[in-house]
Amino acid sequence: MSHTPFIWAAYSIGAIVLLWTAAAPLLGKKAVTRDIRRLIQLEERSRDSHS
Repeated sequence: MSHTPFIWAAYSIGAIVLLWTAAAPLLGKKAVTRDIRRLIQLEERSRDSHS
């Protein structure tokens, strides 16, 4: 019995996990940046309305 399919599966799963680990923070960074920009705009509008 050849173990090659199991080895390929293990390496494939490992590669997917490593890629996800590298990509997840980058995707999260975009969302955080968008939220911060939105908060800054809200703060500026609030400041303008109080002046």
